[in-house]
Amino acid sequence: MLYREAGDFSTNYREDNQTFPIKFDRYRYYAIMLIAFLVVPFFVNDYWVNAIFLPFLIYAIAALGLNILTGYCGQVSLGTGGFMAVGAYAVYKLMTAFPDVNVLIHIVLAGGVTALVGILFGLPSLRIKGFYLAVATLAAQFFLVWVFNRVPWFYNYSASGQINAPERTFLGFTVTGAKTEAWVAYLVCLVFVTISAIVARNMTRGALGRSWMAIRDMDIAAEIIGVNPLKAKLSAFAISSFFVGISGALYFSVYLGAVEVGEVFGINKSFLVLFMIIIGGLGSVFGSFAGAAFLVLLPVLLKNVLVGYFGWQTDVAAHLEFMIIGGLIVWFLIVEPHGLAQLWRLGKEKLRTWPFPY
Repeated sequence: MLYREAGDFSTNYREDNQTFPIKFDRYRYYAIMLIAFLVVPFFVNDYWVNAIFLPFLIYAIAALGLNILTGYCGQVSLGTGGFMAVGAYAVYKLMTAFPDVNVLIHIVLAGGVTALVGILFGLPSLRIKGFYLAVATLAAQFFLVWVFNRVPWFYNYSASGQINAPERTFLGFTVTGAKTEAWVAYLVCLVFVTISAIVARNMTRGALGRSWMAIRDMDIAAEIIGVNPLKAKLSAFAISSFFVGISGALYFSVYLGAVEVGEVFGINKSFLVLFMIIIGGLGSVFGSFAGAAFLVLLPVLLKNVLVGYFGWQTDVAAHLEFMIIGGLIVWFLIVEPHGLAQLWRLGKEKLRTWPFPY
């Protein structure tokens, strides 16, 4: 009754293989996109954009990238914060070196630079895996932060070591800088998130995505049946780093406007994005969005309820947040390893078979 499929059928393989083969899901997706693009910008305010929408959209791109590498290809990475820093510093250097080029092109190019760096640090994955690969990517995290801190060229020899996004416009609207309007920043990030999700979804459903999953499930067997581990692993590192680099560029240029690499892109950022895909669901595009939404909304909810309503101290609410996140990670790893995405799938299946759910 709530999820009726009577009369909804496919007449060819293309229709059956689309992202949303059920009309109810497809219409719901279109409705959400219309609301996101045509309704939210007219009603959103600065608080909602800066506290919820921008962090959610930017972290969703980073989670998509890490999910491609860890969830689909099985290559554990703890260097997400460092790769976000590469995207941030790359877009900063491009914006200052080529001020006449469109800033959106700079953001995409920053993702390309991060992809090249990701390939470089992905080379050890050809010989090591698991815990040892995690340690190698952790070393990349610390190395990249150290480079951006110690080489003055990256921050244009600023005395403070901080980088500040110069003001840039697109179609007459300020996209970066202090004068950026909330709804403009929201729409820019929303466009990047939409395109990233579509690209990631199609990649994971194609031949490249199947090669990633074959490497993830059993790399030796995948190589025996003809999957090239060099191409599969390095492509996963490149595409993952591309998305992470775009998220870092947006985080610096559109969201914060000024960053200091050690404080903003430290190891905590890497763990935060990793927690997002664990809670949201490994190997799931929807799980990347669910995990990002959960970990962005949880601190805001605790701050408004515990601190604002009950009058708790801020540090107590922060410690409670860590306890909740840690407990949820343990619970999901034991009870539901596929995270919120699997719970969503089970809920949909029960609705489809209602009133006789299994």
